[in-house]
Amino acid sequence: MEFHQLRYACAVADTGSFSRAAERCQIAQPSLSQQVLKLEKDLGAKLFDRLGRSIRLTEAGHSFIPHARSILEHMELARSSVVDKNADVRGSVAVGVIPTIAPYLMPRYTAAFAKRYPEARLRIVEETTPVLIEGLRDLSIDIAILALPLRHKDLELFPIRTEPLYAVLPKDHPCAGAESLALSELRGDAFVMLRDGHCFRDLSIAACTHALITPNIAFESGQFSSLLGMVAAGIGISLVPEMAIDRNMGCRYVRLRDVRAKRTIIAAVLRGRSLNRVQQAFVSGVREKKVAGLRVKAHSANRSSSG
Repeated sequence: MEFHQLRYACAVADTGSFSRAAERCQIAQPSLSQQVLKLEKDLGAKLFDRLGRSIRLTEAGHSFIPHARSILEHMELARSSVVDKNADVRGSVAVGVIPTIAPYLMPRYTAAFAKRYPEARLRIVEETTPVLIEGLRDLSIDIAILALPLRHKDLELFPIRTEPLYAVLPKDHPCAGAESLALSELRGDAFVMLRDGHCFRDLSIAACTHALITPNIAFESGQFSSLLGMVAAGIGISLVPEMAIDRNMGCRYVRLRDVRAKRTIIAAVLRGRSLNRVQQAFVSGVREKKVAGLRVKAHSANRSSSG
């Protein structure tokens, strides 16, 4: 006995016709008739008397059809309960984000997430990469938004986006009008950089090393905004990812041509850990969105690079 056979039999009882039942069930009439015959054979009793063009329930049919309807109704209730639970995303999610990503990615996405899942409880923690990795391991946070490279085999990584790096230059710098440049062209300039502990500093130093530059660091800070202010004041030059470009700071932004001048942002979770629905929704959402709002900002920033 199959559930679709019960559905066909109930449709015949409702419509009083095999042809109309086939239309309702969106199946060819011969196929529906064959399935009803198989059901009757399995039951060992006829459910319908075929009287020319009319159909009439037999005594066995009058007894069987109410039970068949009940089974189908319970199946629909079971299906609906699963669909409702998947649609009703509740629970909590703690997300850790590094400081060089948090102010650019989180406000826009978390606002959209809170609007879409009003029953979810969302907590954002801004910390450096080592602290967030320990948070994943001790389960104080569920998801971390980080940047590559990461060499931790106990983490499962989900890519979000890759963005180019830009040189940040004073307006009067000789390269300020260029559309792009190689990092080696900045050899000899003073640099302003993020302080130790920020993964973007490590990325910047690695890019300089690959370009055979030993940067003369004139100023260090924990925020991109401070670096941009120092560049605008002529203290030195800097490197920033695309999302950190701010055309209101009075700097020039020139895209770097170096192969390694890029940053890949990922979501990380502890490998093997089960995530609840709201945690799964956060990871899926931030990956699907690709942080569309950042693209708008980046396009505006690119226009500012030439002026």
